[in-house]
Amino acid sequence: MKISRWFSESVLAVGAPALLAMVELIHPQPHDLLDLDVQTWFVVHYAQIPLFPLAALGVVRLVQGRTGIAAGVCRAAMFVFGASWTAWDAVAGVATGILVNAARGFGTPEAWRAPIDALWLHPVMGGGTASAFAVMGAIALSVGTVSGAITLKRAGHSWMPVLVFGIAGFGITIFKTHAWPGGPLTFGGLAVAGAWLLLERASFARPEPATVRHGAAPAGRSASLRP
Repeated sequence: MKISRWFSESVLAVGAPALLAMVELIHPQPHDLLDLDVQTWFVVHYAQIPLFPLAALGVVRLVQGRTGIAAGVCRAAMFVFGASWTAWDAVAGVATGILVNAARGFGTPEAWRAPIDALWLHPVMGGGTASAFAVMGAIALSVGTVSGAITLKRAGHSWMPVLVFGIAGFGITIFKTHAWPGGPLTFGGLAVAGAWLLLERASFARPEPATVRHGAAPAGRSASLRP
């Protein structure tokens, strides 16, 4: 049971954000949509559709079983992030790529610029502006990691991994992009923090001879970190 739990935590809390960080490293920079590397664009945006909610689940997995306002805020915020950015990515990413690809196929790409821009610059779902879904998801991610960090610190984790975890959620907001550098730094930071926290949790959960003999928690370790 402990092995399966560790595996599920590792896949979600470390694997999902790490893979997402690698995907964001190849995210094309859309300076002119009609000159876009459409094939790479499709690979990135189709991959992001499952990876955004999986990364959100990874954050929630780290606070599983924890109670309190901060833990509740973390779960709610990561739901908002996963839902809003999955929907946003499907429209601003995949749908835009489909239109660009079609424009090239018809041989008159400039004739398609107006409908492409109408989608790309849409105030709610567009990718070329501070659209409502993009901003909402980015803020939710920051709120989720900060509230998650508060929860994990109260559970007994040390300051360094908790700080990395909390700060990582601001990368996209600071750099205003989930391509390089915002996305890789955000999700790479979450992967590093997740691995660090799981290793720390495993070390706290490992029984020591004194614990076995006397049935007491080891000195200096928080009983709340026991599985």
